[in-house]
Amino acid sequence: MIDWLRKEMTEPEIELDGRTIPIVLKRHPRARRLTLRLAADGSAVNITLPQWARGKEAIAFAHARQAWLASQLAKVPQRSAPKPGGIIQYRGKELTIDWSEDAPRRPSRADDAIVLGGPRHALERRLARWLEREALVIFEQDTQTYCEAAQLEPVPVALSRAQRRWGSCSDRKRIRLNWRLIQAPDFVRRSVVAHEVTHLVHFDHSLAFHAMLGDLYEGDISAADAWLKQHGRTLYAQFG
Repeated sequence: MIDWLRKEMTEPEIELDGRTIPIVLKRHPRARRLTLRLAADGSAVNITLPQWARGKEAIAFAHARQAWLASQLAKVPQRSAPKPGGIIQYRGKELTIDWSEDAPRRPSRADDAIVLGGPRHALERRLARWLEREALVIFEQDTQTYCEAAQLEPVPVALSRAQRRWGSCSDRKRIRLNWRLIQAPDFVRRSVVAHEVTHLVHFDHSLAFHAMLGDLYEGDISAADAWLKQHGRTLYAQFG
């Protein structure tokens, strides 16, 4: 095989508005067609394909949708790493970053601020870890609440760093939730938790699933889904 063609097959990529974006192919045993998505942070073009599909056809499919992918990339918020005096999102609210080098390194919340110290270059990492710790505690509380409401035994909760999915329940024994949901308003986060708890009973999106979810979740599912569709990408803007 010609060298450039071999590289295109093993390391496929696409040009979008002057940027070179990798194409990531993932085969799925239950996939029946090609599914094309841009990663939430714009870092990759993800294609899910059936076992029988040919890789070069999937790559060609991405190039055929180049204009659409470019329009999706344009919607991705510009990366804006947290900095002293800036803000982070926490449960739908803005917290001011109150940093000074001689303050305690471990972040702590004080009213509408997050206070921390230590080296400036590690600021983003410490804030991300604080958000992850908060996320796990609150996700576990939410999961227990909905499991009790559904008369189920609570299941373990793990954090996910997925680029697309907000939650998953692959084996009905554990729920995985995207840690970035801690930045979203409470009603949005709780809708995802309720969704995954419902999957502990109905491992599909049948009428029975939606009926149970409607009974379990206290808010408006369509409003929560609309928020994620409109604002979900912004949850990836600050932390890499």
